[in-house]
Amino acid sequence: MFEIFVKKVNSDIVIKWLFSKVTIPISDIVAISTDDTYGGKEKQAIRLGMPYGTTDRVVIITKENMYILFTTNYVSIQKKLNAYINSF
Repeated sequence: MFEIFVKKVNSDIVIKWLFSKVTIPISDIVAISTDDTYGGKEKQAIRLGMPYGTTDRVVIITKENMYILFTTNYVSIQKKLNAYINSF
């Protein structure tokens, strides 16, 4: 219900959460990692998801922005993102 959804559409990655929708060109993605801090290390990052204490964080670093995805299903999201990038 409050989970983040990630899918590939053409040469973009679309991230949906509640009423938010973010489109990131795959060619702009520099790195994907995890973050073990509560609110994320980067103060200027775009945050999606509910930042509960038990929530894990997936970080997407692009050429212009950083995105922090708060999710309880970080392994699945990270695998999807890596597969989308590697298939590009």
